[in-house]
Amino acid sequence: MILLLHPNTDKNSDAYASLMSKLGELDDIQTRVHDVEGNEQILTEVYLLGNTSALMIDEMQDYPCVERVIRISDEYRVLGRHADEKRACSFEYNGVSFGQDSLHVFAGLCAVDNPKHVEQMMKALQENGQVCTRMGAYKPRTNPYSFQGQGKDCLPWVFELAGKYGIKVVAMEITHENHIDEINEALEKTGHPTGVMLQIGTRNTQNFELLKAVGKQLTHPVLLKRGFGITLEESINAAEYIASEGNQKVIFALRGMKTNMGDPHRNFVDFAHVPVVKRLTRMPVCIDPSHSVGTRESAPDGLLDVMHVTAQGIIAGANMVLVDFHPAPTKALVDGPQAMLMNELPLFLEDVKIARDAYLERCALMKRFQKNQ
Repeated sequence: MILLLHPNTDKNSDAYASLMSKLGELDDIQTRVHDVEGNEQILTEVYLLGNTSALMIDEMQDYPCVERVIRISDEYRVLGRHADEKRACSFEYNGVSFGQDSLHVFAGLCAVDNPKHVEQMMKALQENGQVCTRMGAYKPRTNPYSFQGQGKDCLPWVFELAGKYGIKVVAMEITHENHIDEINEALEKTGHPTGVMLQIGTRNTQNFELLKAVGKQLTHPVLLKRGFGITLEESINAAEYIASEGNQKVIFALRGMKTNMGDPHRNFVDFAHVPVVKRLTRMPVCIDPSHSVGTRESAPDGLLDVMHVTAQGIIAGANMVLVDFHPAPTKALVDGPQAMLMNELPLFLEDVKIARDAYLERCALMKRFQKNQ
């Protein structure tokens, strides 16, 4: 059960103290408090954990400070879309709004190599009106002898270049909780010129201690990639691990499933699950076409496979696209063969717009149909 308190409830007030006192008297019920910070108000949600079946909604709604009560299912308690759900499913970070109704493209380098290439990428993004990017500093690799990323050494100049070119959010994978401290230290050192979205890669989807660590920090939003060898339910529960620790600013990423059923693509494209995740949860949904396809192959129509699957995800309602570009793919230290070329960025963005417009037209069509029923 979730108690939604009146906006901007003062936790130092007598009414709030009375509420927590009453909740403390409930047998076998634990409470967990989450704050959702918006532009103009703070919404406080109190989660009641335990056997809440005997608690009556009407009675709980009469408790001090309570505006609304939601009875939730057992799964996805924090991030789930429960019956009669009306809570907001969006959040703002560093001036950029993320939700199930928005769309942002995070084009960038899978792995940071040198300042020249990073600046070329940032400059191209600015010239094309983009304020988000992906930049990999820490790279988990299957082969222990492969390039593992520049690590913390590249963070200061990556962040400074992001600030120089107006990039507000940088998606960056982390593989250890120490990386959070390294990112925060670099942001502090450079004067916070940009924001960072912490990315949990597919290999770490069930690294529960790492999930708890990114959940306990409330500064940065988290992009969680679906595990490539586990079920969708297990991956969404991984996102719930993050949210249960306090950080509800979570975006769920589909990046393809590891199976030869997807051959000749690198992974089996799973973007049909975009609407499923949006139906089951309140999380925005990201697609990663680069790691799903893994090549620069094109169809007879001339369109790259990565563009085709991107359009499929967007036309199904995706809210974020994580895609690889590189100024010199043959020199890229990671995943060069799948990276798009810099001169293809305007083409890619225009194709994204076409797919997004088609999705919005489909939504409008359904609204007209429902109105006439």
